[in-house]
Amino acid sequence: MSEERAFAVEIARAAGRCTLEYFGRDDLQVEQKENETPVTAADRAAEKLLRARIEERYPEDGVVGEEYGVKESTNGRRWILDPVDGTKSFERGVPLYGVLVGFEVNGVVDVGVIHMPALGEEVHARRGDGATWVTGIGTDAERARPARVSTVATPEAGLVCMTSAGGFARIERPALFLEFSSAFRQMRGWGDCYAHLLVATGRAEAAIDPILEIWDAAPLQVCIEEAGGRFTDRDGRATHHGRSGISTNGLVHDAVMRRF
Repeated sequence: MSEERAFAVEIARAAGRCTLEYFGRDDLQVEQKENETPVTAADRAAEKLLRARIEERYPEDGVVGEEYGVKESTNGRRWILDPVDGTKSFERGVPLYGVLVGFEVNGVVDVGVIHMPALGEEVHARRGDGATWVTGIGTDAERARPARVSTVATPEAGLVCMTSAGGFARIERPALFLEFSSAFRQMRGWGDCYAHLLVATGRAEAAIDPILEIWDAAPLQVCIEEAGGRFTDRDGRATHHGRSGISTNGLVHDAVMRRF
């Protein structure tokens, strides 16, 4: 692995271990931010850890994170962080939450990590170097292999994951949730970054999030693309700046986009 890819994996796993110190605790306090999304001590502690490690290793690099905002870059390099993606799952003791780390060079995401601490699973990728799927992290059964999207060619034979119907209501397209549910053979609510990890590893054909922030989208884009799939915003642009995210195996992407 490149230096930055190895470092991204290293700090994502360290932040993941930090979150596990809070996961499943009865005394976990949940606050609501101004944007009505939840935050916990785990979110804050994990992002502080990530930022400290980046500052120590790459002090000139910029950082943007969900909890502590933007540190400007002086060299065109930037780290994009979501310390707990899926806080609503995390606060309920559901293991489908992740630590997301992206590394951007001159506006292009070069490295991405989707790390699932409570599942011991991750996908990491570097642009041009492919994507890797790791399972059994921290055990004797740890295994790494290429991450590849599925070869299912039509929605009628595929599985779509969507976090919730609420996101479609927020973009004033509530009927799309039911439309996608009926267009695919199966629909499951395995949401947030886990849905996109399933696409990257060939276990789902599409993951649809009508609303995503940059810290959600940046790591997903490179992981999906390097696994052979497509990642766009809901306008069809291959970008992590589009405030939305649609991951597919590529084969069903046009069918998905025709419905937006």
